[in-house]
Amino acid sequence: MPRRVNRMTERPQRRKALPHDRDRHRDFRCVGCRLAVPADAPGTAHRNHCPNCLTSLHVDRRIPGDRAARCHGRMEAFGVTARSDGEWMIIHHCLACGELSVNRTAGDDNALALLRLVLRPIRDNGLAHRVLRTL
Repeated sequence: MPRRVNRMTERPQRRKALPHDRDRHRDFRCVGCRLAVPADAPGTAHRNHCPNCLTSLHVDRRIPGDRAARCHGRMEAFGVTARSDGEWMIIHHCLACGELSVNRTAGDDNALALLRLVLRPIRDNGLAHRVLRTL
């Protein structure tokens, strides 16, 4: 049985002291849709993807916000997964090195783009057939 979380008594996310905190409030331009993206994201401490097209850059290595990755390749949204508490996570795939990473969704993410990611396995018959063959 899943654990019930009371949102009213849940502790807010703590601010993490990281080496790049001096650059924390830097806006950036999306590599996918070229829109200006604000650095502050509601619901998460680190903006790591465009809220419009969900495209990201491969800049974090192991810890969110560490900016230690050397690849700096373009990461496209590959799919969506859910945590045990019901929070949606975006799965990104780096087009340069092939690494997969999981990132929290932000409060201002495009709901239509998220739903398209959720429905992608249903829409792509080839993907569904390959998954069923492995079972």
